[in-house]
Amino acid sequence: MNFLAHAYLSFNDPEVLVGNMISDFVKGRKRLDYPEMIQHGIMLHREIDTFTDEHPVTKEAKKVFSPAVGLYGGAFMDVVYDHFLALDASQHSEQEWQLFAQKVYNTLQQHYDVLPEKFAGMLPYMKEHDWLYNYRFRQGIENSFRGLTHRAKYLSDSKPVFRIFEQEYAYLQDCYNRFFPFVKNHAYAQFKNF
Repeated sequence: MNFLAHAYLSFNDPEVLVGNMISDFVKGRKRLDYPEMIQHGIMLHREIDTFTDEHPVTKEAKKVFSPAVGLYGGAFMDVVYDHFLALDASQHSEQEWQLFAQKVYNTLQQHYDVLPEKFAGMLPYMKEHDWLYNYRFRQGIENSFRGLTHRAKYLSDSKPVFRIFEQEYAYLQDCYNRFFPFVKNHAYAQFKNF
Protein backbone atom coordinates (compact mmCIF):
# COMPACT_ATOMS: atom_id res chain seq x y z
CA MET A 1 0.00 0.00 0.00
CA ASN A 2 1.21 3.48 -0.76
CA PHE A 3 0.52 6.92 0.76
CA LEU A 4 -3.26 7.01 0.19
CA ALA A 5 -3.94 3.62 1.73
CA HIS A 6 -1.67 4.31 4.71
CA ALA A 7 -3.50 7.59 5.31
CA TYR A 8 -6.91 5.94 4.96
CA LEU A 9 -5.96 3.03 7.21
CA SER A 10 -5.16 5.46 10.03
CA PHE A 11 -8.88 5.58 10.83
CA ASN A 12 -9.09 9.37 11.30
CA ASP A 13 -6.63 9.51 14.19
CA PRO A 14 -4.29 12.48 13.50
CA GLU A 15 -1.22 11.14 15.33
CA VAL A 16 -1.64 7.62 13.97
CA LEU A 17 -1.90 9.23 10.52
CA VAL A 18 1.38 11.10 11.01
CA GLY A 19 3.17 7.93 12.11
CA ASN A 20 1.64 5.88 9.31
CA MET A 21 2.74 8.44 6.72
CA ILE A 22 6.32 8.95 7.96
CA SER A 23 7.15 5.33 8.82
CA ASP A 24 9.38 4.69 5.78
CA PHE A 25 11.46 7.71 6.84
CA VAL A 26 11.96 6.51 10.43
CA LYS A 27 14.55 3.77 10.80
CA GLY A 28 14.62 1.16 13.55
CA ARG A 29 14.46 2.40 17.12
CA LYS A 30 14.24 6.05 16.01
CA ARG A 31 10.49 5.53 16.32
CA LEU A 32 10.92 5.74 20.09
CA ASP A 33 11.76 9.45 19.69
CA TYR A 34 8.10 10.13 18.82
CA PRO A 35 4.96 10.48 20.99
CA GLU A 36 3.16 7.21 21.73
CA MET A 37 0.34 7.50 19.16
CA ILE A 38 2.77 8.46 16.39
CA GLN A 39 4.80 5.37 17.36
CA HIS A 40 1.61 3.32 17.00
CA GLY A 41 1.13 4.80 13.52
CA ILE A 42 4.70 3.88 12.57
CA MET A 43 4.15 0.30 13.73
CA LEU A 44 0.73 0.14 12.04
CA HIS A 45 2.39 1.12 8.75
CA ARG A 46 4.90 -1.70 9.12
CA GLU A 47 2.16 -4.17 9.99
CA ILE A 48 0.15 -3.12 6.91
CA ASP A 49 3.23 -3.51 4.70
CA THR A 50 4.00 -6.98 6.06
CA PHE A 51 0.39 -8.11 5.69
CA THR A 52 0.24 -6.74 2.13
CA ASP A 53 3.54 -8.30 1.02
CA GLU A 54 2.65 -11.71 2.45
CA HIS A 55 -0.93 -11.86 1.21
CA PRO A 56 -1.49 -14.44 -1.58
CA VAL A 57 -3.38 -11.94 -3.78
CA THR A 58 -0.46 -9.48 -3.70
CA LYS A 59 2.06 -12.25 -4.39
CA GLU A 60 -0.01 -13.30 -7.40
CA ALA A 61 -0.65 -9.75 -8.65
CA LYS A 62 2.91 -8.46 -8.55
CA LYS A 63 4.02 -11.28 -10.86
CA VAL A 64 2.46 -9.40 -13.79
CA PHE A 65 5.08 -6.68 -13.28
CA SER A 66 8.08 -9.02 -12.89
CA PRO A 67 9.03 -9.11 -16.59
CA ALA A 68 9.44 -5.31 -16.58
CA VAL A 69 10.68 -4.55 -13.06
CA GLY A 70 11.84 -7.81 -11.46
CA LEU A 71 11.82 -7.69 -7.68
CA TYR A 72 10.35 -4.17 -7.66
CA GLY A 73 6.92 -5.60 -8.53
CA GLY A 74 5.69 -5.13 -4.97
CA ALA A 75 6.48 -1.40 -4.96
CA PHE A 76 4.55 -0.89 -8.19
CA MET A 77 1.68 -2.98 -6.84
CA ASP A 78 1.48 -0.65 -3.82
CA VAL A 79 0.81 2.25 -6.19
CA VAL A 80 -1.76 0.19 -8.10
CA TYR A 81 -3.64 -0.56 -4.87
CA ASP A 82 -3.78 3.19 -4.14
CA HIS A 83 -5.18 3.82 -7.63
CA PHE A 84 -8.09 1.48 -7.12
CA LEU A 85 -8.66 2.70 -3.56
CA ALA A 86 -8.91 6.27 -4.90
CA LEU A 87 -11.64 5.08 -7.26
CA ASP A 88 -13.43 2.95 -4.67
CA ALA A 89 -16.83 4.58 -4.20
CA SER A 90 -17.68 2.03 -1.51
CA GLN A 91 -15.06 3.74 0.70
CA HIS A 92 -15.59 7.40 -0.33
CA SER A 93 -17.21 9.36 -3.13
CA GLU A 94 -14.94 11.38 -5.42
CA GLN A 95 -15.72 14.56 -3.48
CA GLU A 96 -15.06 12.80 -0.15
CA TRP A 97 -11.67 11.63 -1.46
CA GLN A 98 -10.85 15.24 -2.39
CA LEU A 99 -11.76 16.42 1.10
CA PHE A 100 -9.90 13.50 2.66
CA ALA A 101 -6.71 14.39 0.78
CA GLN A 102 -6.88 18.00 1.97
CA LYS A 103 -7.49 16.88 5.55
CA VAL A 104 -4.40 14.64 5.39
CA TYR A 105 -2.18 17.46 4.08
CA ASN A 106 -3.49 19.80 6.79
CA THR A 107 -2.90 17.24 9.53
CA LEU A 108 0.65 16.64 8.33
CA GLN A 109 1.25 20.39 8.15
CA GLN A 110 0.01 20.78 11.74
CA HIS A 111 2.62 18.22 12.83
CA TYR A 112 5.37 19.68 10.65
CA ASP A 113 7.79 20.06 13.57
CA VAL A 114 7.96 16.29 14.12
CA LEU A 115 8.21 15.23 10.47
CA PRO A 116 11.51 13.66 9.38
CA GLU A 117 13.53 16.07 7.23
CA LYS A 118 13.10 14.14 3.97
CA PHE A 119 9.36 13.76 4.44
CA ALA A 120 9.00 17.42 5.42
CA GLY A 121 10.85 18.38 2.25
CA MET A 122 8.50 16.24 0.16
CA LEU A 123 5.25 17.43 1.78
CA PRO A 124 4.89 20.76 -0.11
CA TYR A 125 5.35 18.91 -3.42
CA MET A 126 2.88 16.19 -2.35
CA LYS A 127 0.29 18.85 -1.50
CA GLU A 128 0.93 21.07 -4.53
CA HIS A 129 0.52 18.14 -6.92
CA ASP A 130 -2.22 16.56 -4.79
CA TRP A 131 -0.71 13.10 -4.88
CA LEU A 132 -3.42 11.50 -2.74
CA TYR A 133 -6.35 12.61 -4.87
CA ASN A 134 -4.48 12.16 -8.14
CA TYR A 135 -3.95 8.45 -7.57
CA ARG A 136 -7.40 8.09 -9.15
CA PHE A 137 -6.09 9.25 -12.55
CA ARG A 138 -3.91 7.23 -14.86
CA GLN A 139 -1.66 10.27 -15.27
CA GLY A 140 -1.12 10.23 -11.51
CA ILE A 141 -0.14 6.56 -11.68
CA GLU A 142 2.18 7.22 -14.60
CA ASN A 143 3.87 9.97 -12.57
CA SER A 144 4.17 7.67 -9.54
CA PHE A 145 5.66 4.91 -11.69
CA ARG A 146 8.14 7.40 -13.12
CA GLY A 147 9.14 8.45 -9.61
CA LEU A 148 9.58 4.83 -8.50
CA THR A 149 11.70 4.06 -11.55
CA HIS A 150 13.86 7.11 -10.87
CA ARG A 151 14.51 5.99 -7.27
CA ALA A 152 15.12 2.32 -8.14
CA LYS A 153 18.74 1.27 -8.58
CA TYR A 154 18.32 -0.97 -11.60
CA LEU A 155 15.43 0.60 -13.50
CA SER A 156 15.58 3.38 -16.06
CA ASP A 157 12.28 3.41 -17.97
CA SER A 158 8.75 3.42 -16.51
CA LYS A 159 6.98 2.99 -19.87
CA PRO A 160 7.07 -0.84 -19.94
CA VAL A 161 5.58 -1.18 -16.45
CA PHE A 162 2.89 1.41 -17.20
CA ARG A 163 2.01 -0.52 -20.39
CA ILE A 164 1.55 -3.66 -18.27
CA PHE A 165 -0.64 -1.69 -15.86
CA GLU A 166 -2.90 -0.65 -18.75
CA GLN A 167 -2.97 -4.11 -20.34
CA GLU A 168 -3.73 -5.88 -17.05
CA TYR A 169 -6.04 -3.19 -15.68
CA ALA A 170 -9.13 -5.39 -15.18
CA TYR A 171 -7.09 -8.16 -13.56
CA LEU A 172 -5.35 -5.72 -11.22
CA GLN A 173 -8.67 -4.17 -10.24
CA ASP A 174 -9.97 -7.63 -9.40
CA CYS A 175 -6.88 -8.21 -7.24
CA TYR A 176 -7.60 -4.97 -5.36
CA ASN A 177 -11.24 -6.00 -4.86
CA ARG A 178 -10.19 -9.38 -3.47
CA PHE A 179 -7.47 -7.96 -1.24
CA PHE A 180 -8.58 -4.63 0.22
CA PRO A 181 -11.32 -5.85 2.61
CA PHE A 182 -8.74 -8.13 4.26
CA VAL A 183 -6.08 -5.46 4.76
CA LYS A 184 -8.68 -2.99 6.04
CA ASN A 185 -9.97 -5.49 8.62
CA HIS A 186 -6.46 -6.43 9.65
CA ALA A 187 -5.37 -2.82 10.03
CA TYR A 188 -8.49 -1.95 12.01
CA ALA A 189 -7.90 -4.86 14.39
CA GLN A 190 -4.35 -3.56 14.99
CA PHE A 191 -5.64 -0.01 15.42
CA LYS A 192 -8.21 -1.09 18.04
CA ASN A 193 -5.42 -2.64 20.11
CA PHE A 194 -3.67 0.72 20.71
